[in-house]
Amino acid sequence: MTRVRRGYIARRRRTKMRLVASTFRGAHSRLTRTIAQQKIRALISAHRDRDRQKRDFRRLWITRINAVIRERGVYYNYSQFLNDLYKKQLLLNRKVLAQIAILNRNCLYMISNDIIKK
Repeated sequence: MTRVRRGYIARRRRTKMRLVASTFRGAHSRLTRTIAQQKIRALISAHRDRDRQKRDFRRLWITRINAVIRERGVYYNYSQFLNDLYKKQLLLNRKVLAQIAILNRNCLYMISNDIIKK
């Protein structure tokens, strides 16, 4: 049987996989099969944590708004404040409200006073 000279395509594919796994530790960055498994696992974790990150930031914004609102005693709680915001058709999302609550509390108090007056 004649000898078959292999091409470079498989080696190039493995090199690309190794570039992805260059930050992995131990055998996870050296062995081809282990690299493939770890790459799949890393992509699954990244996909899952992108969804979790959205959830966590929303919780953080709600906590910040609630803390500032309760501190001054303008409103009893966060849910009443947001309910009145929607009734008055002041469409501000939670991210913007949380930034206002952190950076400029007086502005948030002005918004809440405006809601109460109407």
